[in-house]
Amino acid sequence: MVVDNRIWLYGFVIMPNHIHLMWCKQEKWINRNIPQIFLKYTAQQIKFGMIDEGRTGELEQYRSTQQDRQYHFWERRPYGARMLSRKVASQKIDYMHFNPVKAGLCKYPEDYKYSSARYYELNMDEWGFLTHYEDHL
Repeated sequence: MVVDNRIWLYGFVIMPNHIHLMWCKQEKWINRNIPQIFLKYTAQQIKFGMIDEGRTGELEQYRSTQQDRQYHFWERRPYGARMLSRKVASQKIDYMHFNPVKAGLCKYPEDYKYSSARYYELNMDEWGFLTHYEDHL
């Protein structure tokens, strides 16, 4: 399935203090636009969520010293890696999915709710927006 016709999302894990995503852009999109759009949208949603929940004191911890933004939620240069083979993609997917296990949040990757592990381990597509990496690599 194509997410908003911009990317194929192969896998994800949302951790308490960071996220892992594996995706591939669709042909018609400029590569640099996709991460920028994602980071801007999610930062706005985090900010709006904190305001709606009355967590303005916590929101102040994210106040930016830069002139171009009021708050800063994401690192300036997030880590990015190219998946040039199925073997590398499989290793990265496994690494992502075992993050919650290593953090003590679950016993098995497929037990963690905010992850694509069930999609790969149990063939359960609870999200409806994932594409298997083997379909494209």
